[in-house]
Amino acid sequence: MTRSDRNDATTRPRLAGEKLTLEEFSELAGQVGGYPYVKVVLDRDESVLHFIDSADGTLHVRYIACEILGMSIDELARGLDSFNDDVYRNPDRRFYLGTLARHTRRAAEIGHEADTFLSLETVDVDTMSQDMLRFFYHRVREHIDPSLPLVLKPAGHEQEGYLARIPETEIPRVLSHELYSAASYVPLNAGTAHGRLRVFGSEDEYRADPEPLEWHDIVVMPRVPEDIPRVSGIIHTEHTTPLSHINVMAAGWRIPNAVGVEAVERIDRAGLGDRCWVHYRVEADGGELLLEAARPGDREEAPPTPPTDRVAVDLPDLTPTPVTPLSALREGDHVRFGTKAANLGELTHLLQHGSPRWLGFYSVPRPPRDNLLRYLARQLGAPEDADRTELDAAAQLLVKEYAHVPRGIVLPFSLQQRFLDSSAELRTAVDRLDSALRDGTSLHEGTRIEERIEELCLDAQRLIRDTPLPDPIRTEIDRAIDRHLYGARVQVVRSSSNAEDLAGFSAAGLYESVADASGTDAVLDAVREVWASLFSPRAVLLRRQAGIPLDHCRMAVIVQEQVGATVGGVLVTCNPLSPQDFRNVYLNISPRSVTDVVSGRGAPLQYLCNTMEGGSRTVSLGTAGTDLDAGTKDLVRRLALISRLLQSHFSPDETYATPVDIEWAIEGDQISLLQLRPFRTAG
Repeated sequence: MTRSDRNDATTRPRLAGEKLTLEEFSELAGQVGGYPYVKVVLDRDESVLHFIDSADGTLHVRYIACEILGMSIDELARGLDSFNDDVYRNPDRRFYLGTLARHTRRAAEIGHEADTFLSLETVDVDTMSQDMLRFFYHRVREHIDPSLPLVLKPAGHEQEGYLARIPETEIPRVLSHELYSAASYVPLNAGTAHGRLRVFGSEDEYRADPEPLEWHDIVVMPRVPEDIPRVSGIIHTEHTTPLSHINVMAAGWRIPNAVGVEAVERIDRAGLGDRCWVHYRVEADGGELLLEAARPGDREEAPPTPPTDRVAVDLPDLTPTPVTPLSALREGDHVRFGTKAANLGELTHLLQHGSPRWLGFYSVPRPPRDNLLRYLARQLGAPEDADRTELDAAAQLLVKEYAHVPRGIVLPFSLQQRFLDSSAELRTAVDRLDSALRDGTSLHEGTRIEERIEELCLDAQRLIRDTPLPDPIRTEIDRAIDRHLYGARVQVVRSSSNAEDLAGFSAAGLYESVADASGTDAVLDAVREVWASLFSPRAVLLRRQAGIPLDHCRMAVIVQEQVGATVGGVLVTCNPLSPQDFRNVYLNISPRSVTDVVSGRGAPLQYLCNTMEGGSRTVSLGTAGTDLDAGTKDLVRRLALISRLLQSHFSPDETYATPVDIEWAIEGDQISLLQLRPFRTAG
């Protein structure tokens, strides 16, 4: 067969039954995630391999139905699920589906001899057996120019297991995390900015620079630390995770953010350099950083403060309220205890009593499907025709069997207010800070207002840490710990403010949490440390930029039993690297602690878990070096499914589309849910 160039609505140009050369690959290729790719269909009945023109993203199933089988689009839509089952799950299927991607990486980076090679990958939901994968690879190999190296890229952990039993001399392979770690560009947050480059070779160099970052700066450094002020753009020159505090903050700020491993070299080649004014653009499906020098007419000095929309914050309820166990809180209690504490209370209730909204995400129509309930049934091990009552019971059983929230108590906003009011000196310090924020001017000639605010913040923090707790407050906290945390040797003390997790203001990493607090004195010191974090210079200045008044902000404190963990991490119920992906939950995992994940200090394991068809894959090994064992991978997949059910419950509307961010830890076969909040994307 030869190339087809018919132009009717359903036919795409393609190469069938011939050997694919690199030139022909380029003619047929589309692009995704910076990689050129060509889709492949093997028709076993006709013994023909089709290389599909992939520039417009034509789906495999549409090509098969319309080009090979002569079906109409309407016919395909009416039987889409059964059609997908036949091409992805049938062990005796007629069609094998895959994608060829072209890579240009140095041999030292991925362990292959050629600078240019092709990788073959099946669709991630495909259930090909080991023998089927072997057959597919060899048939594709026969139809590619022999001078082009071809490796197999397993689409998930199951296929990795199959490949491990096949000699690499027979089927060379490359793993997802190997390609990801070698990628020179990863878009983290799409957007555009006009600003001034600030280029640093290391964090130490950044710390030593006497000129502070301004809001109009575009900062370039290996890994941008989480305590930088608000800026206009970010470029990491080393790999990081989208879920680090600074990257979550960048999404909230709606600024362009990317990994550009070769960014400094590109900046030097373009003659830009530090403090040059540039235009910076990050495209979600782009293949490289887009940086160009600003034109002379565009280099006017930036305004002194960034443009901002005032962020709405619910006023705290300061009605006298006792220290309360987490189990007694519900989602609506956020005005007295903060969002974090209220969500943990709601979680505690759900694990015991279930939710009428468990099935929400899977109940929403995704045309041409009426819903995704049959997919949920498969994941829960229920019959595909199970009714909603059966599915709800299976969902509740899964959540109750594997997940729990550690015991805890919460100190309400009103308790912090009682403490602040207990000291005239402390109250005066907070009032002085509030006045400076309202006036917007310095009280000392020649001093920047930011410097004056920082001075007042540090003074307030010092007094909060040093002022003794009044005996009635100390006694109330002590009694609540005795009553609700008996037997807990170590506690973790967490922040829970009303000024976080807001649309346009995430506050990721702004407020303190203190781990390993043992004994009453250590817990009370940690409580004051968390209260003081509300007044940190960075938190106050960022809230000021967002238009959040100081007197609208309060801090509740969670004192919780600290759990041991062999594995910990953070997940979001979306794929931040591909916003259109509704199947996958994205997880960052550390064999040490959740803090390693969110602080950005170490690179975590990164996973994608499919909560529709099942399966999982490792995107990056980070600094771990080795992957998780099979049992832990299974628990992580269960956690991903549980998180999708929780997304349904916490969704603010009936689209069930708002993702959630969950911190978690695993010990043995138990999953501890440590925090849940909305995940605010840049869109």
